[in-house]
Amino acid sequence: MADFVMPTLGSDMTEGTLVEWKKKVGDRVVKGEIIAEVETEKAAIEVESFHSGIIEQLLAKPGETVPVGTVMAIIREEGAQTKPSVQAPASPAPLQTVSPKEPVSSLPPAPPPMAAPATEPGRLRISPAARKLAGELGVDPVSVQGTGPDGSISLDDIQRSAAQRAQPSAPLAAADRTGDRQARMRQTIAAAMARSKREIPHYYLSTTIDMGRALTWITEENLKRPVTDRLLYGVLLIKAVALALREVPELNALWKESTAVQNPDIHVGVAVSLRQGGLIAPAIHNTDKQSLGELMSRFQDVVKRARAGTLRSSELSDPTITVTSLGEQGVETVFGVIYPPQVALVGFGKVVERPWIIEGRVVSRPVVTASLSADHRVTDGHRGGVFLSTVDRLLQEPGQL
Repeated sequence: MADFVMPTLGSDMTEGTLVEWKKKVGDRVVKGEIIAEVETEKAAIEVESFHSGIIEQLLAKPGETVPVGTVMAIIREEGAQTKPSVQAPASPAPLQTVSPKEPVSSLPPAPPPMAAPATEPGRLRISPAARKLAGELGVDPVSVQGTGPDGSISLDDIQRSAAQRAQPSAPLAAADRTGDRQARMRQTIAAAMARSKREIPHYYLSTTIDMGRALTWITEENLKRPVTDRLLYGVLLIKAVALALREVPELNALWKESTAVQNPDIHVGVAVSLRQGGLIAPAIHNTDKQSLGELMSRFQDVVKRARAGTLRSSELSDPTITVTSLGEQGVETVFGVIYPPQVALVGFGKVVERPWIIEGRVVSRPVVTASLSADHRVTDGHRGGVFLSTVDRLLQEPGQL
């Protein structure tokens, strides 16, 4: 049997609301197939199954708010036909232990385990960092459900409790849901960014890149393409970042269990501003392996679905680095805050005309400021400088991207 749990769709997510099941008990599901739609603080997300098999049980009901990591469904994996013999004795067991004055139910075995740690005697298990954060956020650790080893209370548990307290307990009317989501989004973004600045020792670098060759090339290239297939210069920036990560793979990593884990695949997350406010940064999978045409198509698709609220769970959980650009807003330099557990963020500003020296002559050139925000636990300024230098070099050869 395999558990289908409420996934973590970013470090700022503590829970999600099940909107609907896309499958019913007895249905076959294939790995990667959409099994449920979940509403988070940022958007409604289509959640994929990580297993293939038959839906054995659906433990959560539409409309329920479910903490991250909670089992929502049970899938009988293919080739596991012998499992029912193991499941058979499991049904008598509750009949022997259940109190005669309590009704027997097949659905709510989840609440008892969650209540047990709260009544378990013994001293409070909480790290000094979590205790400090609890004081800052006004959270009573005694009231927090610990999810760490032996029921210990972690930083995530404190943040989850603070987020839950900030949310209204009564359901809001449909007309108020948009405003409520905006408020919750700002709360969760605030928690993630506060955690980032508190835990990640940032360092910042920037460089100015001559975009003359890149813009000339893309103008000529677009003349060869149908209007619907033309490229935006932003895809050149995204592709250059992805290829530069091959040369500085330390930046293509996630911070897990007090160490950096490099990812063999490059999934660049692109920051998308939502019309209702806030940001979301879904991944373009295998960014370095896409042609510019494919990358343009995927970029347009992910932006459209992000704003429509139809992203997939893997697109939110898979980014290995984030690229953000505020050039459209007239910003020339961006120094972003790293989105944990990532270890780097790349920012691009507006393309502007600046004096530039070429072969001893001062000329006007279109330039863009590229910045890097990086985790000093993982890399240093030298490697960060190599990365930005590589991005610059790649953009001087746009035809090779």
